[in-house]
Amino acid sequence: MDGVYDRRAPKRDVTLSLDEDILHRAQSLPGDLSERVEKLLADEVAKADRERRLDDVIEAWNRFDEKHGSFADQHVDDIL
Repeated sequence: MDGVYDRRAPKRDVTLSLDEDILHRAQSLPGDLSERVEKLLADEVAKADRERRLDDVIEAWNRFDEKHGSFADQHVDDIL
């Protein structure tokens, strides 16, 4: 497993509908188109995972704040 996905997992054929112009341009680039698309998808999955984890942290912090009050409020007098 390489963080985002298991690179040893079997490959599966899929059907995609892509803009003909961008597909033609992408096919003219060096390297395998499937590998590039897989990398782009892996990057998007990793980004979504990071955003979900961040949302979970924010939610947990907000629950803590509701239960215990703001950490900053306890120390505002020390600053002012």
